Amino acid sequence: MKFAPFLVVGAALIAISLAKADDNKAGWVDLFDGTSLTGWKSSTQGKAKYSVVDGTIKGETVEGSPNTFLLSEKQYGDFELEFEVKVHDKLNSGVQIRSREKNEEDVASLDEKKRKGSMGRFFGPQVEIEASPGQAGFVYGEATGRGWLSPEPGAGAAHDHMKNGEWNKFRIVAKGNNIQTWINGQQIANLTDEEIFKTHPKGHIGLQVHGIKKGTGPFDVYWKNIRIKTL
Repeated sequence: MKFAPFLVVGAALIAISLAKADDNKAGWVDLFDGTSLTGWKSSTQGKAKYSVVDGTIKGETVEGSPNTFLLSEKQYGDFELEFEVKVHDKLNSGVQIRSREKNEEDVASLDEKKRKGSMGRFFGPQVEIEASPGQAGFVYGEATGRGWLSPEPGAGAAHDHMKNGEWNKFRIVAKGNNIQTWINGQQIANLTDEEIFKTHPKGHIGLQVHGIKKGTGPFDVYWKNIRIKTL
């Protein structure tokens, strides 16, 4: 039996609408509308460029810039987060969770010079994004002074679950003091850390463009299908 093209297209659109309705009932919320950066804001520090390109958020390095983040305007505590990402093989990136910018209280113990440089710096747990073989999916303590929160990278562990040059699907579940991550369906981290939970029980989602060495780049990273469900 043959079907008219418009009937096939119509059926596909209905299926998409029904799937969207099911997601909404399940509590999923899109953080990126595919056309604008509504709901996001730039970090105080950093000069990397963010734009919307073909239904994705594109982050591009700027030489001489420190780490830069595109922050969700809303803050989240316990949640499940999903997104797809494609990163340049030579660019280190990441997604911050439960993070915030440092305030006067955070930098009070530093000397004047360090206090000035640290004020406004975005910090907290970061889920690593980098090419294989590497530590993508493990949890790093961005600007916390603790380095890796996940123990595996400290022992030199690396994996190849990231598909270099392709789209990769991440899933992150943060509940209480536990953070779990998956890449393309493969679990990477299962971190329980009471210390980071005490200092960062909730905060912004942050899309990172890492600073680069002089004379390198430009490099880019893309995100799409970013959605979250509070737990």
